Amino acid sequence: MGRRADGELELEVLRVLWDAVHPLHTAEIQDLLRAELAYTSVATVLSRLVAKKLVRRAPTGRSFVYSATVTRDDWYAGRLLSVLRETSNHRSLLAGFVDKLSARDRAVLKRLLDDSNKQ
Repeated sequence: MGRRADGELELEVLRVLWDAVHPLHTAEIQDLLRAELAYTSVATVLSRLVAKKLVRRAPTGRSFVYSATVTRDDWYAGRLLSVLRETSNHRSLLAGFVDKLSARDRAVLKRLLDDSNKQ
């Protein structure tokens, strides 16, 4: 298997945690990931996510369980904001983004902007 892009495995682990109904042990996360990964690789990714405050680690017996501290929607919103921060031409980036939206998504965005301007 080829090397993953930066953050790809972290996102896969987050997806497992978002779909979970309760906090999970490292081995449970390892079993739910699509790729065959060593336990230590999953533990390393979890440690990174804890350090980034995207995942919470709680002791249980002699081990730990993990849960996401950020929702899926908040994580993706953060990604969009990160992309916006990477450019100095916000107008061009936003215009290109809006041009690619469906009519339905444009209407939703317009309502959200209208609602935020009322506040």
